[in-house]
Amino acid sequence: MSGRPTTRSLTTGLVGRRSFQRMGPRGKEPGLVYEVSYRAQLKPPIPVGAGPFGNRMYFEVVDGVIEGERLNGILTSGGGDWLLAGADGFGRLDVRANITTHDGANLYLHYDYGILELNETVMTAIGTGAGTNFEDHYFRTTPRFESGDERYAWVNQTVFVGTGHALPGLIVEFDLYRVI
Repeated sequence: MSGRPTTRSLTTGLVGRRSFQRMGPRGKEPGLVYEVSYRAQLKPPIPVGAGPFGNRMYFEVVDGVIEGERLNGILTSGGGDWLLAGADGFGRLDVRANITTHDGANLYLHYDYGILELNETVMTAIGTGAGTNFEDHYFRTTPRFESGDERYAWVNQTVFVGTGHALPGLIVEFDLYRVI
């Protein structure tokens, strides 16, 4: 015996001497339903520089548009992405944006965890303002919306995931899905 705990001993220690079925997926698998797309026009990156967590760049959002069946509006200026480029070849997104809907509500969009594969195609797009395709890289987000407007209260209790790519001219485009 190596002295290391086994799965059986961990289970016994955690839950006593009860008999349980093996763990694994038993519930219904979550699904995804398309909810909305948005595009954001960015300014060229401002290099913050190498710090203790990686190389940070700031991309300011100039404007944008969000379109879906239940949510339509514009992204206002003042938001941005504080991208952290890691030594592993991936960027960690830290995005904040303000949205004004077509019917006058204000929403806050935030994701402090998104991931972008910084491959050659992406680095060329960042450097030259070229576009990418969704399939060119791994570009995923976990956005969170907030609103105090009753008409959009549903965004406060919804989990979203997104996939993105770049359009020519320093524009990013995301398709967001509601997790059901």
